[in-house]
Amino acid sequence: MQRYFINKEQMVDEQVVINGDDVKHISRVMRMGIGDKIICSDGESRVVNCEIASISEEEIVATILSDITNNSELSVHITIAQGLPKGDKLEYVVQKGTELGASSFIPVSLSRSIVKWDKKKEGKKIERLSKIAKEAAEQSHRSYLPTVEQTMSLAELLSVNQQYDVKIVAYEESAKEGEHLGLGRALNSLKPGDKALVLVGPEGGLSEEEVNKLDEAGFIRASFGPRILRTETAPLYFLSAVSYHFEILR
Repeated sequence: MQRYFINKEQMVDEQVVINGDDVKHISRVMRMGIGDKIICSDGESRVVNCEIASISEEEIVATILSDITNNSELSVHITIAQGLPKGDKLEYVVQKGTELGASSFIPVSLSRSIVKWDKKKEGKKIERLSKIAKEAAEQSHRSYLPTVEQTMSLAELLSVNQQYDVKIVAYEESAKEGEHLGLGRALNSLKPGDKALVLVGPEGGLSEEEVNKLDEAGFIRASFGPRILRTETAPLYFLSAVSYHFEILR
């Protein structure tokens, strides 16, 4: 059954009002009509089974039939802080990271980031990434809609790092040195409901100065296995490890 994310204010009483691009998708792409059923989520706490009651060019109104209990979310909240990579790699991270259960994404401008975003164009980039996250969340039957935050510098990221219970930095030098305990230690310290922040560097990795600042801020250095991963692979490895630790082993 098709799934759509809406704002909370669009779920009023026992009806859901759908507008925007989803109207075209439902009526023209999926060719649905009155009486067809869809699933709607407010992106935070409520998921409902609905039946389409009316269709117009501007909006679709659906009647709520029942609430749905969804167990598709990770029991911990994972924020991926991704060093700005080249090309469309960030789009890939957001899409696949959403499928794997990430709660939010923060693009981070680091000293070795080749890519520098133009602040005037950043809004459109964030808008596109948010749309990718929404489509991926619908496809993977997420209940929660991940957010894509504005770009931060390392200093800005460190200024908000106290919001997280566990902070991890993917550090390739740890893998080269044969250190494989950091990730396990970090996962074992996480409890259901906790918030974790994982920072992944860009293609050139992190500078020694950046790593020292992360150490001072309480980040755990972690290798993601004995192999050196690409910047777009590392966050997906981490999310897969979290899923295995919390959803398979328990």
